[in-house]
Amino acid sequence: MISIVVADDHHLVRQSIVTLLDQAEDVKVVGEASNGHEALLLIRRERPDVALVDVAMPQLNGLETAYRTRALDVDTRVIILSMYSDAIIVRRALENGAAGYLLKSAEAGELLDAIRTVASDQGFVPSELARTVSTSNHGGVSVPGSSNVLDRLTSREREIMQLIAEGNTNRSIAEMLTINIKTVEKHRASLMRKLGARSIPDLIQAALKLRLVFLEKMSP
Repeated sequence: MISIVVADDHHLVRQSIVTLLDQAEDVKVVGEASNGHEALLLIRRERPDVALVDVAMPQLNGLETAYRTRALDVDTRVIILSMYSDAIIVRRALENGAAGYLLKSAEAGELLDAIRTVASDQGFVPSELARTVSTSNHGGVSVPGSSNVLDRLTSREREIMQLIAEGNTNRSIAEMLTINIKTVEKHRASLMRKLGARSIPDLIQAALKLRLVFLEKMSP
């Protein structure tokens, strides 16, 4: 039996996936999450074989969730579920430790194939996405002032950058992450310096370009 955690902030989407998986005799859903933090807590507690994670979750996106899962003492393998076929996002998912990447437009059978393939310690990327990634420019994502900026940002900085881009204040970020507001301000200043950003709009544009946040998750 393949144990699985499903993480997606859209309740109806998550429930549809769970309902589908419940019909498979060899798959058991052991937890549901609506953001990356909840997913990591479940992965740490339940130690599932597979975590099916939406790429564009609020607070902590799926790419960062995959990255942090690698640091946990678990054998969980992450599949990124996404509406984006962007080669940069696919490549980043794999670089962050995801074992699979699947589009939300996939058929139910392909989803189950992906789960079974990844659970057997193999990678899964649909052929059309694999071709896109292999033929795309393999240079790093660039923003003004740096061609390898992601390598220069810490995991905490990436998380705070996403939260800022989603419209959260320093105080609300401090409360969410249970850290001192001065620590948030320090990380924010570091981000501005590393990115050469002069304003919050500059920071938001960089977050979008680096795929740390997606337009659908940003405050109007």
